[in-house]
Amino acid sequence: MKFVSNFLLALLVITLLQCKNSDKNYSGSAGKAALTVTDFNGSVVSLPHKPSRIICLIESALSGVFMLRSQHKVIAISTNVYQGTVFPHYALLDERIRNKTLPTPGNWDFINIESIVALNPDLVIIWASQNEAIENIKKHGIPVYGVMLKSVADIYKEIADLGRLLNAEKRADSILQYTRKEIELLQLHKNPIPVRSIYFMWAQGFYETSGKSSTVNELIELAGCVNAVKASEEHLVVNAEKLYDWNPDMIVLWYNEKLDPDDVMSEPSFKGISAVKNSAVIELPSVFYCDLWTLKFLYAVKLLAKRAYPDVYKFVDLAAEKKKMMKILYGENIEIIQ
Repeated sequence: MKFVSNFLLALLVITLLQCKNSDKNYSGSAGKAALTVTDFNGSVVSLPHKPSRIICLIESALSGVFMLRSQHKVIAISTNVYQGTVFPHYALLDERIRNKTLPTPGNWDFINIESIVALNPDLVIIWASQNEAIENIKKHGIPVYGVMLKSVADIYKEIADLGRLLNAEKRADSILQYTRKEIELLQLHKNPIPVRSIYFMWAQGFYETSGKSSTVNELIELAGCVNAVKASEEHLVVNAEKLYDWNPDMIVLWYNEKLDPDDVMSEPSFKGISAVKNSAVIELPSVFYCDLWTLKFLYAVKLLAKRAYPDVYKFVDLAAEKKKMMKILYGENIEIIQ
């Protein structure tokens, strides 16, 4: 009987030690964090345990969280989600957003520190440029992941980092591999001559555009085209004379509820531009389907390539491509918002 008791006691000790070691393997020892990445500010973000309470104040990052199937961990979102054109789509994906029960303690230009602290989050995701807010949140011992997206590489980094922080690395790897492969397949056919030039028009007005050092420029080049804008700035305002000098082959509008390609085509000052003369003016789909700062940039690239070189990319069925991409990125339930 004594032997049995000693055996059971030894078994209990071994079990406890195994549990302790298992916990160490996850949460680390001597101050080491289990989940660690470097954000876009160059700051090390460390989480001591699996996060279950995330505040995400960037809509594009929220989209990434949904792609990583970690939306159940989100406890607060950006004000913009309830106000923007993306709301109907998120409302179909998440009952809390549909009923507007998720708190909104800030957005890109305002952060309510008291509200964030009161929510007791494990992680806050905000723009890297919100330096004062980041400093104040960190003072309360709350980890902050700062985001700044200026290239496709940045989009890839954000998804990989969030996959690590949200304990969804396998899922992050899967959707990153899918996106990279699709871009590579598109590039195999990229040999159009002559190369077509694109002038990108933001929703703020005819002359709001993006130069060479921009995500827009990279997407244009991935589609086998060149940016008609010769300036290097990420965002700039030009004039009609410049636009005439550049004489783009295509004009691409960012989604705009108040402006359509027909408005551009009928603008008297644009009559002599090649894109207008050849009716080569298009508008990107709504932001939810064509967000240039998420992995959905893939659809924008395919759309531009197809519109610029229909003969080269005649095998691309845009409707089918969009449906496939949304299903892969968001899962089977995405069909409810197709």
